[in-house]
Amino acid sequence: MDAMDEIVREFVVESYENLDQLDQDLVALEGDSSSRALLSSVFRTIHTIKGTSGFLAFNNLESLTHVGENLLAELRDGKRTMTARTADVLLKMVDAVRELLATIEATGNEGSIDTTAVTAEIQSVLDDPTGGAAAEAEPADAPTGDADDVIESAIAALHDDEDAHDDEDEELAVEETTDAEPEPVVAEARAVKRTPKIGRKPVVQARTAPEPGPEPEPAPAAVAPAAAAAPAPAAAAPAAAAPKAADEAPVRSAAEQSIRVDVEVLDALMRHVGELVLARNAMTNLAADMDDPALVRASQRLSLIATELQQGVMKTRMQPIDHVWNKVPRMVRDISSALGRKVRLDMVGKETELDRGVLEAIKDPLTHLIRNAIDHGIETPADRVKAGKDEQGVLGLRAYHQGGQVVIEISDDGKGIDPEIVSAKAVEKGLKTAGQIENMSPQDILQLLFLPGFSTADKVTNVSGRGVGMDVVKTKIDSIGGVVDVQSTPGSGTTWRLRIPLTLAIMPALTVECASETFAIPQVNLLELLAIDDKLTGIDHVGEAPVYRLRGQLLPLVDLRDVLGRGRRESLTGAVITVLQADGGRFGLLVDKVRNTEEIVAKPIAAAIKGIGLYAGATLLGDGSVTLILDVPAVARRALDLQETTIDAGHDNAQRGDTEQMLVVSIGEGRQIAMPLGAVTRLERLPADVLETVGGATVMLYRDRITPVVDLAQMLGSGATFREELAFVICTRGDRTVALIANEVVDIVDSRAEERSEVSGYGLLGSIVVKDRVTELLDLEAAVTAADASFYEADEHVFNDAEVAELIGAGKGA
Repeated sequence: MDAMDEIVREFVVESYENLDQLDQDLVALEGDSSSRALLSSVFRTIHTIKGTSGFLAFNNLESLTHVGENLLAELRDGKRTMTARTADVLLKMVDAVRELLATIEATGNEGSIDTTAVTAEIQSVLDDPTGGAAAEAEPADAPTGDADDVIESAIAALHDDEDAHDDEDEELAVEETTDAEPEPVVAEARAVKRTPKIGRKPVVQARTAPEPGPEPEPAPAAVAPAAAAAPAPAAAAPAAAAPKAADEAPVRSAAEQSIRVDVEVLDALMRHVGELVLARNAMTNLAADMDDPALVRASQRLSLIATELQQGVMKTRMQPIDHVWNKVPRMVRDISSALGRKVRLDMVGKETELDRGVLEAIKDPLTHLIRNAIDHGIETPADRVKAGKDEQGVLGLRAYHQGGQVVIEISDDGKGIDPEIVSAKAVEKGLKTAGQIENMSPQDILQLLFLPGFSTADKVTNVSGRGVGMDVVKTKIDSIGGVVDVQSTPGSGTTWRLRIPLTLAIMPALTVECASETFAIPQVNLLELLAIDDKLTGIDHVGEAPVYRLRGQLLPLVDLRDVLGRGRRESLTGAVITVLQADGGRFGLLVDKVRNTEEIVAKPIAAAIKGIGLYAGATLLGDGSVTLILDVPAVARRALDLQETTIDAGHDNAQRGDTEQMLVVSIGEGRQIAMPLGAVTRLERLPADVLETVGGATVMLYRDRITPVVDLAQMLGSGATFREELAFVICTRGDRTVALIANEVVDIVDSRAEERSEVSGYGLLGSIVVKDRVTELLDLEAAVTAADASFYEADEHVFNDAEVAELIGAGKGA
């Protein structure tokens, strides 16, 4: 590659970066046209692209940016104000420039791209007298009218390109810095222009400022001929102005401390580090098996170096999520404008860092979610005003670290998602049957949005509605070991939550054994470990499902043997509970024993194994064995429903000799209430906004039925319950259902009749002691009939004459 090809490549790379920033700045200017700083930044960027393209003989690009520069000059000089039409044509110019750059990058020339339509549109805005453009701006001369300006702007653009390129040489081989090939080309260009202006920003000073050594001394030779021709006083004045020039563009100083490295180089380096980690693990295992102090010390040293190298390489791959978000403002503006919406974009956590591989993977999912939020979520201004909202909707993006993962939330304050509409569409499209829908909770129904081909849109637009977006989102997020969840409140808005790993390359994992096989569990899903022995009494059963009482909370248990189809476990003694999190919930996975923790490198697996749906990949352990990596969310979905805390106990006898199982819940300010578990059909956790008031009574729509509700705290004199999310105790008899509100489900305990104490009070039958705390026994019949006086009438049946005769006849026949 010759010097000119290198200059063109650097020009294209830096121009791409500037265009991404231009998108953001132009969208920001539309909202705040008085910002002089933004106007000056946009103008300088376009001026630099124009000058450099003229220097490199890209005439089409030069002409396009020239007319755009004229429009920006009028905006900068206050001769017109930023309007929607002005912003539109400037953004079209940016798109056209981007298209030209892509052609230049691919072919080395501008090709046959026609930009006359965009140029004419910009000129029509300039010619519009309503815009206040009464006079031509200073740069309105023909692009070729002032060769000095063209070359000077080309030199200004190339200064930073040279600096970035020379920084690369400087860090890799300091002694060769002043021999870089582009230097003679730039030196010739400088000689054409007036010498004093060239002295404003010598390349050598910018490049070598961080270096304390004497290397900068030979560099002035490159500009010595031009400098010698200038009078001394004239040369001094630009030198004094140098600090001002530096103040005008402080963002450029970052380039002096960085270099550009090909992505393929980083990927290859990461792969080698991954193999080094595997070799380190093998060395550690070997040293542990041999009684050789020297080998142990060498192994420890190798482990330390490998860890530091791994962290260093990982750091080079980490990028702020703003690298993806910087295109969002432009996208939101274009989509909202096309759909007639008014949208304000709020972004929090732009500095949150992710591996570049993860960033690439989430681009499409983010695009789908943002487009859907504007198209399906945020209403038109007229509809929002009718609903009592501000006519401008709010689209929020938030990113933050949590538990070794990155959480990204995309929220809107639009109309939300109605589960009834979703379920009706699912039945209509044949994705689910009416019977299946009846047994699903509202949160389960929302998960149907991720089914292939599902869409609630009434018509297909160029934005969304084809039923492929959410399927793409889930498939893409699942492929990187992430989880996507949705929460929505009709009339209030929707929040999509992505939980994704920091990196895809190397991950810490826990290795466990089950049925004589070894499996790896990613530590990002691991919360804690619990050992089971003969004295452990925390395991119980609700219906036929095992649960574990963990610090007062019920934890569903799943036996990995059952999931793998390896037969039921004969005894729990010696087993280990791995407490895992997945899909927004927690569960305990029973394994035979825990082996070790080590860093693993995930490898792809064969399609036949991947089709089982339980494994995320495979890895090579330190002992040389190949181990499958469990896909924890897939295991959770296979074994139990984690989307709601539902315990189906309606068919359980709940009687064990002379004891009775009691469900303990909390109400009010820490007050505990117990009730017979056998009378409870289901437990639900639902948002408080499902509650409605009809005729002075509190009700909610539960499983397509209007269900009366009783707030236990209010009924027992502890005041009303105010929480965003509530625990509901569902009692069903025949075709009647009543829901009781509590704060939390605390525990399930065994209670003996002789251990109960009598208490007086409405709605109470007595009290028991649960874990050294007095717990009141609820008069469940009084609580239920307070909501539905006819609840127990389902047990009473008056037989008519025909039925009596039929019964008598059946008795005689017997």
